[in-house]
Amino acid sequence: METKLKIAEAAIALFTSQGFKGTTVRQIAKKAGVNLALISYHFGGKKGLLEELITSFFEGYIRRIEIIYHTSSSPSVKGSFIEVVEALLIYQQRNLPLARFVYREMTLDSTLVRELMSTYLVKEKYFLQTLFEKGMKKKEFRRQPVDFLTIQFKDMMMLPFLHPLYLAEVYQISAETETFIQPYKKWMMNWFDKCVCQPERKNPLLSAVQKPLFGSIQEKWGS
Repeated sequence: METKLKIAEAAIALFTSQGFKGTTVRQIAKKAGVNLALISYHFGGKKGLLEELITSFFEGYIRRIEIIYHTSSSPSVKGSFIEVVEALLIYQQRNLPLARFVYREMTLDSTLVRELMSTYLVKEKYFLQTLFEKGMKKKEFRRQPVDFLTIQFKDMMMLPFLHPLYLAEVYQISAETETFIQPYKKWMMNWFDKCVCQPERKNPLLSAVQKPLFGSIQEKWGS
């Protein structure tokens, strides 16, 4: 298992810096400090290694959403989303080099990528859209196009880990630091409050009291 992990870590580093096509099996073996034949033994070659890396990432990613979807004890849909946000941020941060590589690889059209989309990303879409629709049905969330809402949510969850260099160079923010998760989670919840959740309703009794009082002040001071 230790040898397999060394190969995987070496492959992630090389695939990220040189690309999949630009990396040879020999380079992976050298960086991992293992015999060349062990890559075929454990993964069946470079293509099998690529497939296992991406599949293992999405297995862990989807599992975190699925567990919360089925077992969340939160009385509100927003509360369930808070759990999803924190779980996914922590998972991606702990697997940042792999997350970055996987997200970059998913922008390329290939048979493998299409299969992964139909297997994992369609499942992710189902869980997220179902939660958004549940929030709208319960009148926690305002009515809006669920597809676009899901796309925006996914983009905000993915961007810090797809573009860590962009954040570091342009905004001096690192998604790798321990202090990143909580402020970003707080901002995500603020996005929910402003853009997803129903606006707070004003108390009609308070409004009824305030209206004549405000009117009388205007009349008294001639404003």
